[in-house]
Amino acid sequence: MSIEKKVLYTTSNTYHTLNSFSSTTKNVWLVFHGMGYLSRYFIRYFSELSSEENFIIAPQAPAKYYMGEKFKHVGASWLTRENTIEDTKNIFNYMDTVFETEKPETMPNFIVLGYSQGVSIATRWLASRKIQCNQLILHSGGIPVELTTKDFDYLNSNTEVTYLFGDKDQYITEARKTEESLKGTKLFGDRLKVVVFDGIHEVNKDFIKKISQV
Repeated sequence: MSIEKKVLYTTSNTYHTLNSFSSTTKNVWLVFHGMGYLSRYFIRYFSELSSEENFIIAPQAPAKYYMGEKFKHVGASWLTRENTIEDTKNIFNYMDTVFETEKPETMPNFIVLGYSQGVSIATRWLASRKIQCNQLILHSGGIPVELTTKDFDYLNSNTEVTYLFGDKDQYITEARKTEESLKGTKLFGDRLKVVVFDGIHEVNKDFIKKISQV
């Protein structure tokens, strides 16, 4: 019978930023990509925002893999059901370092966005570390079942939470839409706003532009 063992070691991981933080920066974005993305490609969805007013930080999921039959493209995943607890701890430690490295001394409007699989990482990390944000955008992804109302009691009363998805999203059924909406309302109460756009499972750049201009 095999025995599973564990070792501790030091590792590293990349992340990407777009634009520079300066006195003209109005919004700092922390954006978590979905499964199959690399941060350097995901961050391009924010390239049309004003470079003077928006500073974007895109962490990189650690598990890389080849995609497609020809193994030509590389994607990444945040978590799987295998070794989830340990992998989550490692991701949180990575995120702590990224955030401490990039966060400004005085934070302007702070927006956290999770897309698809990135929703689970964004919400778990915020809840674990009690990070304040002005806006939390849950874009086309599922909210982890273990999270409770108490996990988000720390958020300021004026924090805005948006559950955003496309009406033709091939990964979100009618039942799932209702389930996520109810779960979000239970966690965030009246501050939750559900926004449905005309589209499939894709990043809604129009909504991102709108948020950046508020």
